[in-house]
Amino acid sequence: MVDEVRIQGLGVIDEAVLDLSPGFNVVTGETGAGKTMVVTSLGLLFGGRADPQRVRPGADRATVEGRIVVDPGGRVVERVEEAGGELDDDTLIVMRSVSAEGRSRAFLGGRSVPVSTLINLADELVAVHGQSDQQRLLQAGRQRAALDRYAGSALTKPMRAYTRTYRRHREVSALLEELTTRARERQQEADMLRFGLEEIEKVDPKPGEDAELAAEEERLGHADALRGAADLAHEALLGDPAAAIEAPNVTGLLGQARHALDAVRDHDPELAALADRLAEAGYLIADVSTDLAAYAESIDADPVRLAAVQERRAELTALTRKYGQTLDEVLAWSRGSAVRLAELEGDDDRIEELRAEHGELSERLAAEAAELTTVRTRAAERFSKAVTEELTALAMPHARVHVTVTPTGDYGPHGADEVEVRLAPHPGAQPLPLHKGASGGELSRVMLAIEVVFAGADPVPTFVFDEVDAGVGGKAAVEIGRRLSRLARNAQVIVVTHLPQVAAFADQHLLVEKSNDGTVTRSGVTALDREGRVRELSRMLAGLEDSELGRAHAEELLEMAAQERG
Repeated sequence: MVDEVRIQGLGVIDEAVLDLSPGFNVVTGETGAGKTMVVTSLGLLFGGRADPQRVRPGADRATVEGRIVVDPGGRVVERVEEAGGELDDDTLIVMRSVSAEGRSRAFLGGRSVPVSTLINLADELVAVHGQSDQQRLLQAGRQRAALDRYAGSALTKPMRAYTRTYRRHREVSALLEELTTRARERQQEADMLRFGLEEIEKVDPKPGEDAELAAEEERLGHADALRGAADLAHEALLGDPAAAIEAPNVTGLLGQARHALDAVRDHDPELAALADRLAEAGYLIADVSTDLAAYAESIDADPVRLAAVQERRAELTALTRKYGQTLDEVLAWSRGSAVRLAELEGDDDRIEELRAEHGELSERLAAEAAELTTVRTRAAERFSKAVTEELTALAMPHARVHVTVTPTGDYGPHGADEVEVRLAPHPGAQPLPLHKGASGGELSRVMLAIEVVFAGADPVPTFVFDEVDAGVGGKAAVEIGRRLSRLARNAQVIVVTHLPQVAAFADQHLLVEKSNDGTVTRSGVTALDREGRVRELSRMLAGLEDSELGRAHAEELLEMAAQERG
């Protein structure tokens, strides 16, 4: 239950505290005193729209803080812990603030949370019903949602199956439309891919081939210079055997140096080590000389091969201009395009498969929609009977509510049914849509009956009614008060009303008062004792707080309500 609500800077309310009881709480006050702000504050507390125009003029922000007693083992506690919040002795602290600039902040159990968290939590804690809710219930979509909510678990399983089929049906329909309406574009794409793949296949590039050819072209283009350099280096290392005069060479000089050291190496180990290193250098020079000779022998200027390499490189370059910056990218494009082309070429087979699946899904969709219709029709009968019984208790004994479920054949996310709530206010009358078949007072009572039926089908701990008794008076008002009192036996009920007959049934009476200091109107909330209730009911009845007749009538109402509650 909602234990306490603190309001600051909201509308005409400067600062107020609502101490709420577990049963039937009623909020009254003069017109313009701020009764509606009480409901607005509860709406904000549970994720309602933050309207900066609701911030009190001159205030920086409007703040609503609520203390809510929760079941320590219930789902609410799990959700609070998931959000990182904590409870204070089984009490949840919820706070919402709205700045004058429109910025909104929400706190749950001491933790800042998104407003959506409060909205999700509200489903477990409170149901707010007001004049705007009545208008929404007049909409066909809202009436269908209301009936589904009443149907409850009986509708859950078939709705899940229908939703899965409906989503897949839409996916298949979209794919079919794409494949059939974009056939020309897809054919053009296939032709382009096919041309590119044929061009690449004709050249038949190999991974890394471009780098190898570049190196080969460089070598063939400088063959004479490479061979001359190798010969010169070989001669420097070993000398020229054909020369008339033997010129100094590296091998000969190394031999002389080694011979000089070998003659004295036994006298000093350090020198012996140097001699060994000279020997190793000699072996290395000999190997290099051999390799140089082989390299010079292998180098051959081949204009034919050079031209072939250059031509091959030109073919590869043509591919990289079109299909990738490198040959590896060209090959990657080829692989991806082959896969895409296979998809495009398989469109005909794919279309046939999708058409077959579409037909199967259409049949399944029709069958599952029919099952939804059956479940809704059964729920509509029970719902009609339950609301009609409630209307009897609300002084409309001859009224009948009819909920019609009409299959339209137009499949949507919730099935193919059109749901409409109709009212026959007296025997023999033709059932008409609510906005045509009910007067203002009758509509309020019908809505209250619907909401009470919802309370039995989908119970929540706290119900909030904002002047749901508008347009009602006399005996009907007494019946509304009696019905709300009965509802409060199993749940907390908070009602904003202008009817003394309703207010008399309350377990706790809260009065919203306004005072004027000459410049600013401020409103506060006061819990009334027995004498205070008599004065307020007298004002509501006669417009005068101290009217003897009004006080007598107020006393009578309170006694009647007390006997009813007893």
